[in-house]
Amino acid sequence: VQLQASGGGLVQAGGSLRLSCAASGRTFSSYATGWFRQAPGKEREFVAAISWSGGSTSYSDSVKGRFTISRDNAKNTVFLQMNSLKPEDTAVYYCAADPLPLKSYYRGYGMDYWGKGTQVTVSS
Repeated sequence: VQLQASGGGLVQAGGSLRLSCAASGRTFSSYATGWFRQAPGKEREFVAAISWSGGSTSYSDSVKGRFTISRDNAKNTVFLQMNSLKPEDTAVYYCAADPLPLKSYYRGYGMDYWGKGTQVTVSS
């Protein structure tokens, strides 16, 4: 599975961004997929994940209620809608995929396949 994240940019606090993760590979639709982020000087952390069917999701406490993960398996794409953005959301965002069933929480490198990140900067 190969993954490519896009959609990052600069936004003011309170604004919104939508990230996309385009995947290649016939098995992508059977993989759980997630978003992680890494801010300068900090460890990579889990943000959100979605089951292969899209029927189940999990979120970190820091983004719950503000971010929404979704997927379109027909287009091999996963999305992260980010609303009410805060300066502390500033980070490089990575999408990842894993063949195991969805978990409620992941460690910072808790999935098997990774794409290159996309920068999200939230100004105050």
